[in-house]
Amino acid sequence: MLDGPFVWSEPIQGLVLGSYFWGYLLTQFPGGRISELFSAKWVMWGAVVVNVVFTLLTPVAANLSYIAVLVVRVFEGFGGGVTLPAMHVMIARWTPPHERSRISAIVYAGTALGTVISMTLAGVLAGQLGWEAVFYVMGGLASIWCILWIAFVYDSPEVHPRISEEERTYILTSLGGAHDHKKAMPIPWKAVFTSLPFYAIMVAHMLGNFGWYMLLIELPTYMNHVLKFNIQENSGLSSVPFLCMWLFSIVASNRLDWASSNKYITTTVARKLATATASIIPGICLVAVSFVGCDRVLAVLFMTIAVMCIGAMFSGYLSNHIDIAPNYAGTLMAITNTVATIPGFLVPVFVGELTHGNQTVGQWQIIFCTTAALFGLEAIFYTIFGSGQEQPWNKVQERGTEEENTKM
Repeated sequence: MLDGPFVWSEPIQGLVLGSYFWGYLLTQFPGGRISELFSAKWVMWGAVVVNVVFTLLTPVAANLSYIAVLVVRVFEGFGGGVTLPAMHVMIARWTPPHERSRISAIVYAGTALGTVISMTLAGVLAGQLGWEAVFYVMGGLASIWCILWIAFVYDSPEVHPRISEEERTYILTSLGGAHDHKKAMPIPWKAVFTSLPFYAIMVAHMLGNFGWYMLLIELPTYMNHVLKFNIQENSGLSSVPFLCMWLFSIVASNRLDWASSNKYITTTVARKLATATASIIPGICLVAVSFVGCDRVLAVLFMTIAVMCIGAMFSGYLSNHIDIAPNYAGTLMAITNTVATIPGFLVPVFVGELTHGNQTVGQWQIIFCTTAALFGLEAIFYTIFGSGQEQPWNKVQERGTEEENTKM
C-alpha cells in the first residue's frame, strides 16, 4: 500500500478486504433463524460485541502479518453476518406496513451515514494520530453503542415497558395477523424456493450488492490510484457520496410511503420504482465515470450520483422480504444476503487481478462497465418478477399440514 507501512500487493489487499465476507457468509442463516425463534435484540448485541473485540485487535494483527489480519476479519464477518437478518426481524415486529419504506430506509441508511462518519474520522485520525487510532476509536464508539442498545431496545411492542398503550395497540393492529412471533413456525421450504417474488429479491440483492460493494470497497482505491487524491483528500471526498446516499434514501422512502399510503401506487410499484432507481441510474453513472478519464470533477460527480441513487435499495428489494413474508423475514434475508455476500469477496479479487500492477483508466473501464451491465440485469429481473404482496405461504399453518416443512 503506497500510503501505509505495509508492503502488500493488490491481490493481497483484495484478500484482506474480501476476507470479512468469508465469515459473514457463514452466520447469515443461524442469525436469522435464532432471531425469529428467540431474540433479535440479543443476537444483534452479540454480533456488535464480536466486532468490537476484533476491531480492537486489528492493529496487533496487522503488525504480525497479513494472515493474522485475514483471521481477524473473518471473525468480524462472523459477527457482521447476523446483523441484517436480526434487524429484518425487528423491523417486521415493529413497523406498520405503510411505514416500512421509511423505517427500513432510516435503519439501513445508517450504513451510509456510518460510512460518512467513519471515512471522515478515519482520514483525520490516521493523519494526526496514526492508522492504529482508527481502530481503537471505532472500537470504543461501538462499545458505547452496546450499552445504549441494552438500555433502550426491545424485541417487540408487547415487551417494551415504556411505550404508551395507544402506540402498542396501533402497531399491533396495523400488523394484524401477518406476523406472529409467538409461535415457532416451521419454514415452508418448498413454497419459498418455488416463489418467483422471492427469487426476484435474491437476484436483485446479489446483483445490487456487486455494485454496492464495488463502490463501497473500491471507490477509495480508484480515487487514490487513478484520480490521484491523497489519503486525507480521499477520505473526505469518498464520504460525500454516502452522505448524499443517506439523505436521498430518507427523502425517497418518505415519498414512497406517502404515495402508497394514499393509494397512488401499490407496494409492488413502490418496490419496483425504488429498485429501478437503485440500479439503472448507478449503472449509467458508472459507464460515464469509465469514459471521463482523469477528470476529477466529472468523475466525483458521477460517482456521487451513483452512490446516492443506490440508497433507493433500502426502500426497494432490501425491505421486500418483510412484505412477502413477515413471519420469515429474518430467514429470507439470511438466504438472499448469503447469496448476495458472494460479490463481497469476488469484487476485491476481481479488481485486484485486473489492476495488479496496471492501475489504468482502461482497466477501470472494464470494471465499471461490467458492474453497469449487472445493474441492468438486476432492474430487468426484479421489474418482471418482483411483488410487494404478502405471499400465501406466510400464513400460520397447523403443524404437519405440509410434509416438506421442517421445524428449525
